[in-house]
Amino acid sequence: MTFMRYKITIEYDGTNYYGWQKQDGLRTIAGTIETAIFNITGQETQVFGSGRTDTGVHAKGQVAHFDIEKQFEPYKLMMAINAHLVKDDISVINCEEVSEDFHARFSSKKRYYQYIILNRTPKEALDKNRVWRISQDLNIDQMQKAANYLLGNHDFSSFRSSQCTALSPVKTIDYINITKNGEYIYIDISAKSFLHHMVRNIVGTLVDVGLSKQEPSWVKEVLESKDRTKAGITAPAQGLYFVKVDYD
Repeated sequence: MTFMRYKITIEYDGTNYYGWQKQDGLRTIAGTIETAIFNITGQETQVFGSGRTDTGVHAKGQVAHFDIEKQFEPYKLMMAINAHLVKDDISVINCEEVSEDFHARFSSKKRYYQYIILNRTPKEALDKNRVWRISQDLNIDQMQKAANYLLGNHDFSSFRSSQCTALSPVKTIDYINITKNGEYIYIDISAKSFLHHMVRNIVGTLVDVGLSKQEPSWVKEVLESKDRTKAGITAPAQGLYFVKVDYD
C-alpha cells in the first residue's frame, strides 16, 4: 500500500486545548487535526508534531506530518482541513508533499520559541490569555545579562520539569534575545530541542532578575546547582508561543 506524506504548518490559540498531544476524552490540537483529516479521507492517521506544546501554549508555526493513502493537491488539502477546523482556534497555513524520510520531529535542526510579557499595571483586555501581565517595571538589560549565562551547552536540570521524560538534561541554547516595544517585552529563544517546561522556567527565573529580586550572576549559580528548587517560578503558559522550526 502506498502512502503520501504531507507536511503542514499550523498556527493555533492553545487556550481551550489540553496541549498538542492526543489524549483520550480531551480536546487537543493533534486530536482535532486528526479528526479533520479523517472527515476528509475516511482514514485514521496519526499527526506527528515537531514539538509538544502544553495546555494554554500557542503556536505561530508548529510543523507536523501525516501519511494518507490518497494523493491531494497540497493547497486543496490545506483548505479542506481548514474547512473542518472552522469552529476551532486552529489554522493550517501551509501544506506540502514531502518524502517518506521526512519527520516533523526527528528531521528538525532548530526550534524557536517566543515569550510575551505585558509590562503594565492595567489588566489586559485584547491580550487576554495571550501574555503574562507583570505590573512592576522589569529591567530588560539585567534580564539579558542573566540570560547570557544560559547560552551554550549545559545541564539544564535547574529548569526541567519533574515530569520531563527526556533521557538527558543537557541541551544547547543558541540564543536568548530580550527586547521591549512599548509595554511589551519579548523573550526569543532557540535551541535544537528543549526540556519539558524549560522555556517557561527560564522566563520565570529571568523575571526575578528583572524585578531586582536577584542579580544576573544568580542565574549562573542556579544553572550550576542543577536543582529545580533554586530557580524561579514556571511562567504561565499563555505567554508562550512556538514560533517556527528549521529543517535545513
